[in-house]
Amino acid sequence: MSTLYVIATPIGNLEDLTLRARRVLGELDALACEDTRITARLLERHGVPRPGTLFAYHEHNEARAAQRVAGLLRSGCTVGLCSNAGYPARSDPGYRAVAAAIDQGAEVRVLPGAGAAEAALVVSGLPTASYTFKGFPPPKAGKRRTWLAQEQDLPHTLILYESPRRVGRLLAEALEVLGDRRAAVCHELTKMHERVARGWLSELAADYAGAAVKGEVVVVIAGNTPKFTRGPAEVRPDKER
Repeated sequence: MSTLYVIATPIGNLEDLTLRARRVLGELDALACEDTRITARLLERHGVPRPGTLFAYHEHNEARAAQRVAGLLRSGCTVGLCSNAGYPARSDPGYRAVAAAIDQGAEVRVLPGAGAAEAALVVSGLPTASYTFKGFPPPKAGKRRTWLAQEQDLPHTLILYESPRRVGRLLAEALEVLGDRRAAVCHELTKMHERVARGWLSELAADYAGAAVKGEVVVVIAGNTPKFTRGPAEVRPDKER
């Protein structure tokens, strides 16, 4: 039976590629990847030869590329799927290829690895027992507020990805919709300039208002629980960094 390997790749530090992923990458007949140039650099860094077939699989060609993956599987090939960083099919293209593989009876195996959501959750210092990964918020303010309001009464920690251009607006809207909660803004996780800002949403929204932010950002916000929320009249503690 042909197999599709869904391969998690490093989110920043290239040393985070697992030994299993390195081995499987070297055994594939074909590899579909979000950006062939980025994947080629990863393969070169770890001394892995390029598969005989290496092709792009991204949001602009996903339907067509998923059919190519399905065709390769039907022909008996062992196929890999990876994105530029982290897990394919989670805020990155990949779902259609996995669904197509399952529909035709191919075996699907996931090779675990680094993920920005999990790293941010742990480093945030917020509760980890129950959380909701929301992915990227809608880019328009009205839809973003409605999207946030769905979580208003829930106790789960929230994990969000956001464009660096909209972090300040997201924090301000989260404060408005969810109230003042403990939160963390995680920058460039596992990379050289990794940084985590922790505090109340009111503090972080003020700090990031109009700030020039670069790189990958993950925002973690506490759920609606008394220990991690406060009313406007409560005393403001010192900021944490």
